[in-house]
Amino acid sequence: MFAVAQTWHPSARVAPRDLKARHQRVSRAHRRGRVVINVAAPSMPATSNREPSADVLDLIAKSTAFCFDVDSTVCVDEGIDELAAYLGKGEEVAAMTAAAMGGNVSFRDALENRLRVMQPTRDSVEAFVKNNPPKLSPGIKDLFDALRRDGKTVYLVSGGFRHMINPVADALDVPRSNVFANDLRFSDTDGSYESFNPEEFTSKAGGKAEAVKHIKKTDGHSVMGMVGDGATDLESRAPGGADVFVGYGGVQVRDAVANGADWFVTDFQDMIDVLGK
Repeated sequence: MFAVAQTWHPSARVAPRDLKARHQRVSRAHRRGRVVINVAAPSMPATSNREPSADVLDLIAKSTAFCFDVDSTVCVDEGIDELAAYLGKGEEVAAMTAAAMGGNVSFRDALENRLRVMQPTRDSVEAFVKNNPPKLSPGIKDLFDALRRDGKTVYLVSGGFRHMINPVADALDVPRSNVFANDLRFSDTDGSYESFNPEEFTSKAGGKAEAVKHIKKTDGHSVMGMVGDGATDLESRAPGGADVFVGYGGVQVRDAVANGADWFVTDFQDMIDVLGK
């Protein structure tokens, strides 16, 4: 996530509850020469958004749709990093990602540069998808089912690649028409990588916010929410965009999101528990 998070702070909340027991070290050992990453959730900031306020509960109840980030939210991994590792470019792409997060490279240039290094082909992407089924976050399927029972439409809004997001949508019964992600373009002759679709919302900085605004306007949702782990997800809470933002820290806890979210959770069961009330 490369965009800078907003610094808006929600109004008074119900007193926070102790979530210490829920924060466990997440360890991922990658095959095929992948980098081993150990992620320890940092200490939770002592803010008051660990319980939903009455306003947040009201907005959730009134919402007719929810958009979800995919990497480190719906799924426990980061798709572009996983694909890069599969292609033997994991460390190089990770270094480029770190440099981009320093703010010296635009979001679109960072995406283009990493794809140039990775050089995914149609065959390699299809092989990756076949051999790497979606690693869904605990409770996400139950949450999607609960949202739909409550009359809410679910969308996936991701900076990842449609070839990899579509299987996630299929696993969660989300129509592919409700997927907003980047589209890779391959040669019609040999299947080599050519480019990505620059018209996709999430191919540029601020794209997730624009995608949410588009969904809200086009599909006629008067109130809608967004769930995600990163600063680009938090940006979607903007005029004409998401009315309520739920930050998710079950995989990664990012301070800007933990502090800026209207409600911050580390377990999707918390959201399930408030639906239909």
